[in-house]
Amino acid sequence: AANHSQLNFQDNSSPIIEELIGFHDQALMVALAICSLVLYLLTHILTEKLSSSTADAQGMVPMM
Repeated sequence: AANHSQLNFQDNSSPIIEELIGFHDQALMVALAICSLVLYLLTHILTEKLSSSTADAQGMVPMM
């Protein structure tokens, strides 16, 4: 079983690996930002659609 210190990349053995680790961290942050934006927009659109369709459905009920 791996402990917490073993769940990262290996120690840098060359400047290229150091650059790759930096690129990995930067790409991960960009991917996280894009996923967060998509999730926010999806939630916002679904919430607006749900509330407007619910209000439309309630408005169309005939009064007796």
